[in-house]
Amino acid sequence: MNRPNRNSKSADVRTRLSHPVIDMDAHLVEFVPAFLDYLKEVGGSRMVERYQAIADIAYEYTTDGSAWYKLTPEQRRFYRATRTTWWALPTHDTLNRATSTLPRLLYERLDEFGIDFMVLFTSLGLGFSNITDDELRQACARAMNNFYADIFSEVADRMTPAAIIPMHTPEEAISELEHAVRVKGLKVVMMAGHVRRPLPVMLRDFPQAARYTYWIDNLCLDSEYDYDPVWAKCLELKVAPTFQGISAGIGTRRSISNFVFNHLGMFASAGEVICKALFLGGVTRRFPGLRFAFLEGGVAWACSLYNDLVSHWEKRNLSTLKSTYDPAQVDVDQFVKLCRDYGGRMMTSGKGADLTELLKNTLYLASMPEEESMLDEFAPCGIRRAEDVRDLFVPKFFFGCEADDAMNCCAFDSRRNRLGARLNAVFSSDIGHWDVPDLGSVLAEAYELVEKGLLTEEDFCDFTFTNGLRMLTDVNPDFFKGTVLDRHAGRLTRPEKPQSGQTAGRP
Repeated sequence: MNRPNRNSKSADVRTRLSHPVIDMDAHLVEFVPAFLDYLKEVGGSRMVERYQAIADIAYEYTTDGSAWYKLTPEQRRFYRATRTTWWALPTHDTLNRATSTLPRLLYERLDEFGIDFMVLFTSLGLGFSNITDDELRQACARAMNNFYADIFSEVADRMTPAAIIPMHTPEEAISELEHAVRVKGLKVVMMAGHVRRPLPVMLRDFPQAARYTYWIDNLCLDSEYDYDPVWAKCLELKVAPTFQGISAGIGTRRSISNFVFNHLGMFASAGEVICKALFLGGVTRRFPGLRFAFLEGGVAWACSLYNDLVSHWEKRNLSTLKSTYDPAQVDVDQFVKLCRDYGGRMMTSGKGADLTELLKNTLYLASMPEEESMLDEFAPCGIRRAEDVRDLFVPKFFFGCEADDAMNCCAFDSRRNRLGARLNAVFSSDIGHWDVPDLGSVLAEAYELVEKGLLTEEDFCDFTFTNGLRMLTDVNPDFFKGTVLDRHAGRLTRPEKPQSGQTAGRP
């Protein structure tokens, strides 16, 4: 039998670090028969049959609901069916493949991977949020949460699983939050970052075609429901919402032949939707104690979003809008004179219509919002100065970054990020999925940015330890109670480096 290699590159890196390593996003590749047993307990044999009838489309993002791999090439083109993932698991190493399915084996190998504590998310359940059958969606989430609570109970000192929280309505989200956290004792929750809803006009006028059209509900801004009770429940239960949104099949990510085309930027795009909505919808203002994580998409998109938010506020805050962009400030008479003097043939358009009236329309003088309250689009988050953008964005949001992402260093570049910001990138191994063919090299791969001089040792400490610690304990100070990181829970400053000739041991 193959035995774990305790001398992996990642284990060597870990011995040189003066701090623990928290993996904020690994994945279990579920043993499906065991999950089905739990689904049967929740909903009976008929629920299992209903699930199996759509199991092959649990990850399906086609608008027609047909599984891509069951369609002919002609049908794929006819339906514009989005190609989804295939050969999604590394199979060249049987030990690693089994490790991704067996929590006890994964636990045994954590030291080999250089990881002290690991948060694990579902693989099979990533598609559950797309199930439109309300009863089946809720049953699948409940069954998976029960399954995870049981199989991880004996390894809780170094591993913790994330519960699946369906978000089609606030009521179903709150119900599963109560069950997963209060009843089953889970400490991390994974939520859908958006919900696809049918267009009301299509439901009314063309009900048969409604299934082919939808709008994206971001749960915060212009939503179908008020989700504040959900955020309040998270705060009450001391859990930080995390999101692993999927945007394949939406907009431009709908290739009928190329999965890579659909996958590139998929998590980043989905993360941006809910991140923007949480911020501009004022959620981080109304719930200052909450923390939110957006996983698998890296941090480059977040740096761009943060800097764009600062720039947009500087140009489109209420005061600047009135002083710089209000069309009423235009001197129409002067504009008319300049047009007559310099406009030439351009000013002969309009079939003899009055030039002043034409210019009023051209200058959008009649396009003012009906109410002045509509002018300030930053009002929900109460922004009054650029520093408010930083203070309501940077400490509230955390971004899962995989080891091979060369852009991870962007988070720590306070020279380029406006107002000297350092975004909260958190180390996410993604162990279990196709982009991690060698489980023992992940931490070492992340450390390459230090070796290349793109991250400092202090940055790496924040990336692999401090930021994750802060995200989990800001909301729940007792998160690590009873775990190997118990004594680190209140330690939010960088640990001291070991003296020369010493190496740091396990916590």
